[in-house]
This record gives sequence, C-alpha cells and structure tokens, in this order.
Amino acid sequence: MANRELLDRLYAQVANDEDARTCKDISEEACREVPGNFFRIITANALTKMGDLLINPKTVLAWLITAVGAPAWLVGFLVPIRESGSLIPQLMIGAWVRRYPVRKGFWVLGAALQGVAVLGMAVAVWWLEGMQAGMAIIGLLILFSISRGFCSVAMKDVQGKCIPKARRGRLTGLSATLSGGITFALSLLIFHGDADPGRAFYTALLAGAGVAWLAAAWVFLTVDEYPGASEGGHNAFREALASLRLLKTDVPFRRFVVTRALLMSSSLASPFLVLLAQDQSSLPLLLGSFVLASSLASTVSATFWGYMADTSSRNVMIRGGGLAAMICMLAGAFALWAPEVSWLHWLFPVAYFVLAIAHAGIRIGRKTYLVDMAGGTKRTDYTSVSNTVIGVLLLVVGAFSAAVATLGNDWALLVLGVLAATGVVSALLLDDV
Repeated sequence: MANRELLDRLYAQVANDEDARTCKDISEEACREVPGNFFRIITANALTKMGDLLINPKTVLAWLITAVGAPAWLVGFLVPIRESGSLIPQLMIGAWVRRYPVRKGFWVLGAALQGVAVLGMAVAVWWLEGMQAGMAIIGLLILFSISRGFCSVAMKDVQGKCIPKARRGRLTGLSATLSGGITFALSLLIFHGDADPGRAFYTALLAGAGVAWLAAAWVFLTVDEYPGASEGGHNAFREALASLRLLKTDVPFRRFVVTRALLMSSSLASPFLVLLAQDQSSLPLLLGSFVLASSLASTVSATFWGYMADTSSRNVMIRGGGLAAMICMLAGAFALWAPEVSWLHWLFPVAYFVLAIAHAGIRIGRKTYLVDMAGGTKRTDYTSVSNTVIGVLLLVVGAFSAAVATLGNDWALLVLGVLAATGVVSALLLDDV
C-alpha cells in the first residue's frame, strides 16, 4: 500500500496535473493501475534502451567486428540487419499478436530472446576469432532483430491500453533520458583512455547488455494489462496481406508512412559522419566520442521531446526533421568544400550529437503520433504495416545512399539531408492528433 501511494505521488509529479488518474481513452480498471504501470514500463524501456546504446551497430558492434579479426566487409550488414530484420516480419507478427486480448507476453518473449542473443554474442567474442566470430555475431544479430519485432508491435498496444493519451510521449522521453544518462556514464569509463579496451571488456559489455534485456523482460511481466480487443482468423498471412490495404484506404495513415519513410534519413546519415571522421583520424578516442555523443543526446533531449510530443507529436517530427536536414546538409557541405585542417575530424562528433538529438525527436514524435492516431486492433495493424513497409524501404534507401557514397560520404549526407527536408514538408501535411 505504501509503495502504491509513493508511485501515485511520483506519477502526479511527472504528470503535472491535479488529478494524475484522469484518463480519457483507457478503461476505468486500467486507469487505476496507471501510476504503477507508468514506472514499470519506463524501467523496462530504460533497460532495453541502455542495452541498445551499449551494442549500437553503428559504433560498438562495427568496432567489435574488426577487433575479433573478422573481415571488415561484414560491418556493412550490421545496420540493415539490425533495422530491417526487426521491421519486415512485423506484418506477420502483428497478424498473430492481435488475436490475443492480453499482449504483454509477446514483449516479454521478445526481450528475453534479445537478451539470449546478446549473451550469445558475448560467448562468441570470448571463444571465437576471425570469420567464425563475425558470422556468429551476424547470425545472433538476426535473432536479436526478429525478436525485437515482437517488442515493437506489443509495446505500442500495451502502452495504448495502460497509459493515457497525453502521457505517452513523456513516458518514452523519460525512459530514453534515464538510459542515456546511465550509458553516458558507462561510456566515460569505457573510452577514457587512448587505447582499445580489449576483447575481455567487450565480452563483459555484451554480457551486461544481455542481462539488461532479461531484467527488462522480468519487469515488464509485472505490468497490469487488462484484456482489450482481439481480432483475427486462422491465416496470419492472409490477414497480413489484408492489412496492407490500409495504405490504399486510410489516407491519414498513408501520409504518416510516407513522412516516416522520408525522415528515416536521419538514421541512415549517422554512419557517414563516422566514416568522414575516420577518413581524418583513426584515434580510438574518436570512436568513444561518437558513443558519448549518442548517449548524451538521449540524456539531454529525450524528455523534452517527450513532453513536447504530448502537446503535438506532429510538431516534434517537423522540428526533429528540420534539425536533421540542416545538420546533414551543413556537415556534407563543410566536408565537401572546407579546407583540410588538423581539427576537422572533431567537428563530426559534434554534428553526430546534433543529429542524434534530431533523430531522438523524430523517433519519439512518430511513435507517439502512431499510438495516438489509432485505437483498439487498428493500432496493432498500423504498427505492423508501417514497420514492415519501412523495413523494406530501409534496404532500398540504404542501398541508394551507399551508391551515392561512392561519389563521397559528403555527397551521401547532402542527399539524405534533402530527403529529410522533404519529410518535413510531408509532416506539415499531417493532421495534428
């Protein structure tokens, strides 16, 4: 009872209103459990986001592939597998998940499998070398990504049933800030010197990230979720194809998917900033600066983006997209035309930091927008369809940006900046939910 009262008081402070249990779009039963569920979901989210930052394929896993002696070309598979592997299967996953009135178990399953996959990476790094270690990491990353799809589909539905509409953005923001702060502190310990921490440290890092996902699964299991709408036949593939018709029949949803597709350039641009810096210097400390920039960006911006998303998630996408477009085009133009100077490579971690802030806003904005624009079973359909379509487009646009990068990493940034700017125009056409 004392714990419940404490959670009620804490939630009242976070919610910042007189009646912290005022709920407009969830059931009365679920409303009573909002304070406890709010902090359980934040804790689970923070643990998984911390794990994500610790094994970021754009930085840590890319460095780790070469550290174990695997071929450098394997690095090119990390980001596409990490992103598309979790998104493309969601159309089928969504058709399966929506049959069940209580769906938190799917999130628990996905988080547990991610933890097992990361622990498997730790074992591979410790026991294997060269191509064997690299292929083991790639294979386990596939398992990790597919498992992530279960979490993505289930989380939006559970959050939509357990958290009031005007409190979802700050939930996402607070969890990102908490995990970013923890990861920032850990990054300072990892990269405080000028040498590679070594294989043993990376093994421990992966093991710690795996344990974080298992702990998140245990925490999420305690969420009090009440049964909601369920729907679906016996053929998940037929249901998945039927869901794709939303892109034709649901105009607001189609506009959202187009906007999200254009704004994904903020994610694809990040590795090109790292590559531009690597062209200038191979200092291990430089890689650490990118990891610090990523975690610090989450710490300083996610909560603000989250509170802003509760007012207008559409405006958050516009502002985040505008910032991403600006930094991509400025960094690309500077790299293309600026004179060569000794300190040039240190400008790219700064640009990465700003881009990470922009990307955090885009992610929080579009996640909140998607949850708010739909209800019941449609929320699961929206999530699975949009994620599957984006997963395919990630491969297409990723291949396109890689082709442009043959002209130079600076040109790739310029093109991705133009795509982000187009995404801002598309976001301006969305309805404000």
